[in-house]
Amino acid sequence: MRLLVVEDEPDLADALARGLRREGYAVDVARDGEEGYVKAQVYPYDLVCLDLGLPGLDGRAVCRRLRAGARPEGAPRPRILMLTARDALEDRIGGLDDGADDYLVKPFAFDELVARIRALLRRDSQPGGSVLRAGELELDASRHEARRGGVPLSLTPKEFALLRYLLSRPGEVVSEGQLLAHVWDENADPRTRTVRVTVMTLRRKLAAAGGALQPIETVVGAGYRLRDGA
Repeated sequence: MRLLVVEDEPDLADALARGLRREGYAVDVARDGEEGYVKAQVYPYDLVCLDLGLPGLDGRAVCRRLRAGARPEGAPRPRILMLTARDALEDRIGGLDDGADDYLVKPFAFDELVARIRALLRRDSQPGGSVLRAGELELDASRHEARRGGVPLSLTPKEFALLRYLLSRPGEVVSEGQLLAHVWDENADPRTRTVRVTVMTLRRKLAAAGGALQPIETVVGAGYRLRDGA
């Protein structure tokens, strides 16, 4: 999943980005509201962590624009988690009325931030808490563990993120462009074979764990799909 952190405090923005990348998310950072809004118009983020007290265009204005504006390539609007030091009731109500999906008051525990992100992203996914399942595959996002037929899978962060994205869309054909947009960040070079190489290495590890069929199916000319029951 691809996230955007909009935060004007450099140390906090960098710390959040590093921590979320360790959780397997692709993360971009914007230092002010205008940059955050522009990036959200270019890239199809799944979720935006949006600071309320931004210089210039503040978080509430960004939130309203994101809810009203068009999305790149018809992508669904991102979930918005508002981050703020303002804990007054009217501030929380105002942010939610502007279109935020959740609200987290600073200072907060990083583990709570990650749990709220998982909960928001699950709204468009399958039920079952932080655990995603399909056939013999099981992925626990909170523990950052994946298994096939009970056999643990030793995955790189990018392989884990790729498998999580496919598991969140069971039966759907997912193009290389979608994977590049949601699993990689803005520094990824679309001219490289990074998606194909990562799919290939993930397939090898899935095959090594056993099972009759390769779970990731290639749909010629369209992309990839997780086989039913594999």
